[in-house]
Amino acid sequence: MEVGPQSEAVLNVAAAAVGELAISDQVVTPWEVTGTSQGVNYDKLVDQFGCQRIDTALIDRIAHLTSRPAHHFLRRGIFFAHRDLNQILDLYEQGEKFYLYTGRGPSSESLHLGHLVPFMFTKYLQDAFKVPVVIQLTDDEKFLWKDLSIAESKRLARENAKDIIACGFDIERTFIFSDFEYVGGPFYENMMQVAKRVTFNTLRGTFGFTPEDHIGKCCFPPVQAAPSFASSFPHLFGVNDQLRCLIPCAIDQDPYFRLTRDVAPKIGYPKPSLIESKFFPALQGEIGKMSASDPNTAIYLTDKPKVIKEKIRKYAFSSGQSTTELQRKYGANLDVDVCIKYLNFFLEDDAEFEHIKKEYKAGNMLTGKLKDHVTDILSKIALAHQNARAQVSDEMVDAYMSATPRPNMFGTYSDYAKS
Repeated sequence: MEVGPQSEAVLNVAAAAVGELAISDQVVTPWEVTGTSQGVNYDKLVDQFGCQRIDTALIDRIAHLTSRPAHHFLRRGIFFAHRDLNQILDLYEQGEKFYLYTGRGPSSESLHLGHLVPFMFTKYLQDAFKVPVVIQLTDDEKFLWKDLSIAESKRLARENAKDIIACGFDIERTFIFSDFEYVGGPFYENMMQVAKRVTFNTLRGTFGFTPEDHIGKCCFPPVQAAPSFASSFPHLFGVNDQLRCLIPCAIDQDPYFRLTRDVAPKIGYPKPSLIESKFFPALQGEIGKMSASDPNTAIYLTDKPKVIKEKIRKYAFSSGQSTTELQRKYGANLDVDVCIKYLNFFLEDDAEFEHIKKEYKAGNMLTGKLKDHVTDILSKIALAHQNARAQVSDEMVDAYMSATPRPNMFGTYSDYAKS
């Protein structure tokens, strides 16, 4: 169902009277994710936010248009919801261009495994569609929300940029920027265009701001909205202010972009499209997403195999039985087992994943063996990332963050059709 500008504005307020989506004890906001004892109810999130589910037909269409298998994040429903994704695919099939926009709030020295998910998927989209990506480092947001100085926020932004570059983004199609360093000119003009058209009542209804919140928090939503508009990046897109934008993000960021989509037609820009993911669960389970601020819930990309093994063994919630005899008799509950969920994200081989699930559910595989298998996979990912990051120099960071033209940004559907 297409959601018009006015009905999207209603959704901003209706999603929650105090800016939080609360379903029973479930809370999902851009700053807090707390599930119930059964985890996060994504069906209710889709209903409350008013987005659409990604179905098999849409996944098949992406595979057809890109002439490559759909990413396993799509096949397994990790990226599961969208707004106007079909419109982006229609334009691409007609030979039109679009760009990607994603981001990172640099609040810690190291990324954790959950932070990899949007960047892995965005890189897949960049490679598959041959399109540019802008990556926003919201160092200003972290200064406003965290106990960080401006200098430290800027330092963490550059450190996190190294992790993002290590994911393998194409330097000819990638612009990474720090808000503290880049905001100004046309970008700032778009911020003001958004700010002028959003009332405090809308902000309060969307984000739950209170009179006790400092005004910096109220000023930030236009900053996250501005990269949705191509005119914010004249060094990349020139005067083409109608270029469409696709935003890969976790679903907790949806409130920002509901607001953005509501404002876009009022200032003469197309609405950004979204493709939204589920959360990467904490070690303790889907009661919350993995958090960089709590080392006991997170596996960091800097962790060594010994540390990863200890965390998986000690903290990863298991649905296996308490004894070998009971496990072989009753098996495990795959719906809540954290190791199974981690394999869903990071074990790409579908046949192997299905075999593990079948054996573990039937009781033929014990919890210890499953945890060892997960430890091995996650350790390889962390070590590969550490090696890639070690190759990222300060000069490379400067190049990715340089506000200069990228003349070879685009490929089109016709490129594939001719091949």
